[in-house]
Amino acid sequence: MLLSVVMPVHRVQGHLRAALESVTEEASAACPADWELIAVEAGAPDGGPAIAREFAERDPRVRVLRAGCSGEHPEGAARNAGAAEARGDYLLFLDGDDLLLPGALAAVAERLAADRPDVLRLGHDLVDWWGATRPGDGTLPAARNQLFRRAFWAAHGLGFTEGPYDDVVPVHRAALLAADTATLAVLDRVCVRHRLRRTGTFATTPGRAHFAVIDAYARLTAATGGDPRVAALRTAHLEAVLEDPGRIAPGDRRAFFRAAALPGRYVSHRTRETVRAQRARARTTLGAGRKALRTRVMRAAYRTDLHRSLDPHLAVYGAYWNRGVACNPAAVHAKARELAPHIRGVWAVSSRHLDRMPPGVPYVIEGSRAYWRAMATATYLVNNSSFPGGFTKRPGQVYLQTHHGTPLKTMGLDQLPYPALTGGVSYERILAHADQWDLSLTANPHTTEVWDRVYPARYEHLAAGYPRNDVYFTATPERTGKIRAQLGIAPGRTVLLYAPTHRDYRRGFVPHLDPERLARDLGEEYVLLVRAHYFYGHPAGRPAAERTVDVTGHPSVEELCLASDALITDYSSLMFDYACLDRPIITYAPDWAAYRAARGTYIDLLSGRPGDTPGAVATTQDELRELLLTGAWRSPEAAALRTAFRDRFCPYDDGRAAERVVRRLFSLGPG
Repeated sequence: MLLSVVMPVHRVQGHLRAALESVTEEASAACPADWELIAVEAGAPDGGPAIAREFAERDPRVRVLRAGCSGEHPEGAARNAGAAEARGDYLLFLDGDDLLLPGALAAVAERLAADRPDVLRLGHDLVDWWGATRPGDGTLPAARNQLFRRAFWAAHGLGFTEGPYDDVVPVHRAALLAADTATLAVLDRVCVRHRLRRTGTFATTPGRAHFAVIDAYARLTAATGGDPRVAALRTAHLEAVLEDPGRIAPGDRRAFFRAAALPGRYVSHRTRETVRAQRARARTTLGAGRKALRTRVMRAAYRTDLHRSLDPHLAVYGAYWNRGVACNPAAVHAKARELAPHIRGVWAVSSRHLDRMPPGVPYVIEGSRAYWRAMATATYLVNNSSFPGGFTKRPGQVYLQTHHGTPLKTMGLDQLPYPALTGGVSYERILAHADQWDLSLTANPHTTEVWDRVYPARYEHLAAGYPRNDVYFTATPERTGKIRAQLGIAPGRTVLLYAPTHRDYRRGFVPHLDPERLARDLGEEYVLLVRAHYFYGHPAGRPAAERTVDVTGHPSVEELCLASDALITDYSSLMFDYACLDRPIITYAPDWAAYRAARGTYIDLLSGRPGDTPGAVATTQDELRELLLTGAWRSPEAAALRTAFRDRFCPYDDGRAAERVVRRLFSLGPG
């Protein structure tokens, strides 16, 4: 076997899938039977191990190793455990936020065919969360861009150290030993890409823990018997750590100099610091104008209210950009009134949507003085989108972001490759908004994985299910019957809910289905409920036939789901919620290729794979009519797909999600 790839699995759930795919796809193409991937569980308190096991279940060349690694920095121990189990001639140590680039292993195999170096250094680069790529620094030690001959690694007793900067000793020792024997080779091709992360890593957490790099070089000096070449390596690395604001905070720089014994370089460092300070002052001056404008807009009353004490019993709720009481925030609000009656909840609502406010529910109109006072003094903030006006989140405020769906199409920073359809989107504002969150609600592991990557910030994932889905488990047949009666549906009818989503690549509501024609084709047994996406309001040409009902304006999509016997949708996230009902879901996707190309998707709805496709599929109206008339929409095959889809996307939903969220948010203790 040529290659063993060792990958620690530690706090990388949002990035791990792409890392594993890059290895398995590239290795399968370049050397189908000549590789293995050892994913080592390294005390990760997230969904990473489950992702790794998923890959191992479908590919015998992928192994998951439970090595019992723990602690704040278990990666070194995990790499050592993986190396001990490896069978390949060469070792490659990648992290869960690295990518093996296309063509890399073919180039590696060709290079190794010429000779068998002890160390093969690979070209590598870095990509930040904006998608900007820059060359990697070849002077700094990194295991990710080196191949080590396994026999050489074992013969010299090489291994990663414990704690941070665990690769300093083995990577430098290997390079020095190989250089001495002329067995150090270089492949001048970018093979590995490291994805820099905005938050959540040791490299983005400033503090004195980074002083550990000094001890790492003391160990290297001892391990090499005082090799004089270590001094230059040490200086280069320590200066790089010092200059990185993600590692050494300004207040710790003088102490770092003293600990690192770099006094002779302090003058040049202070010169650089002076230049940096001058640039910072220039940026501050430029930003002052913006801040002054923002302050004026925020109103003098808001400035005053920001100095008031936080109200420990006040919560502000918002949904769908202030469209009224809806979605997960509505379910959290209702449960809080039951379990935490001491919490006073008020809703932020646009003046355009006051007609949607239920009687007796307290609210403040966005932009009003009452709104700004509530935003300034509320201890709890709950929203499924964002609060208007650019409010200042205060210390002590707790912000729960509930979101409003499971992601099918790309979201957050994953939208960057689709600039034509996201013009005007400020990704800086997206990240600034995510920085305000304290809790981010997720309905399934897929969602947790995506949010972790596309909204990189320091919030806590709350894997509790979606409160808005509780009603699917608690509604009685009597309630369902009442809803159907209110909609004017006669007893015994089969009710189909048609709920398409909007298209980023089109303006306005362009129906891909003629509901009146479909209703005529199906006959009197069926009633078709038509609900356009809320971005569009009421669709043009509202259907008025007896067997079609326009329910776009109905205040509760959950009630419409309860009233229906099956869902027909294209790419709406409603399908993930509807799966809780365990009723047929029909995918009607006449423009799937265009939709995927325009925005990108995480799931292939038309693949027919269990877990990806929720049931029967149609791509034309004639196909849709046929699968409805023939009963294929509720066949055993469709039911099996629905079960797999439900298992994947509704694992937390059980009718008690709102209770779990309320108890966590308001610290009420277990139920």
